Amino acid sequence: MNSPALPKSASLPSKNKTDKVKVILAGALEVFTTHGYASASMDRIAAAANVSKPTLYRYFQDKEGLFVALIQQLTATNNQILFDLSTEPNSQNPPEKALRHLATSVLEKFSRNEPLSNLMRLIIGESERFPGLARTFVREIQKPLLSRLSSYLAAQPQLHLPDPPVAARIFVGSLVHYLLVQNVMHGSDIVPLERDRMIDGLIHLIMAADKS
Repeated sequence: MNSPALPKSASLPSKNKTDKVKVILAGALEVFTTHGYASASMDRIAAAANVSKPTLYRYFQDKEGLFVALIQQLTATNNQILFDLSTEPNSQNPPEKALRHLATSVLEKFSRNEPLSNLMRLIIGESERFPGLARTFVREIQKPLLSRLSSYLAAQPQLHLPDPPVAARIFVGSLVHYLLVQNVMHGSDIVPLERDRMIDGLIHLIMAADKS
């Protein structure tokens, strides 16, 4: 499986077009984080990006697609690490090392990514009024990643996992819960837990089946 595709307009080879997409996404980030999803009109985004509305619509058909593209941009590095996981059994990179690298990268980069934290708060806050936005996020971002991790875990027979898709959900869900509580909900001083301790416990949980 290849890495997640950029919006059609961003996948074109022209450097100018790629730069234009970056400018538009930067403007969209400013508008979304300042005004929220409901008030983030395409007019406002075009103005913040200093592009015309026809130019904006040439690259993105609607606000929802623009929002998802922004999330994809902010999570691109971690997504690539996951999609680089080998699905070959007994690959040279053992599961414990590969999963630790993935977990460390996700927690480390997310904790330093304030724009992504803000957008996650936005998705949670707006999910009641805009269920389509939340569903699109799950479909376009979460589903491919869970599928890839499931395939990776299924290709590691030495783990003896009875249900790799469930194991993938436990792994991803644990990371997401940690990030939501510690970063998005500002709970690090209420339920403190060191990042490395969290990762050690999660890896031990996944690897435990191999020792049973």
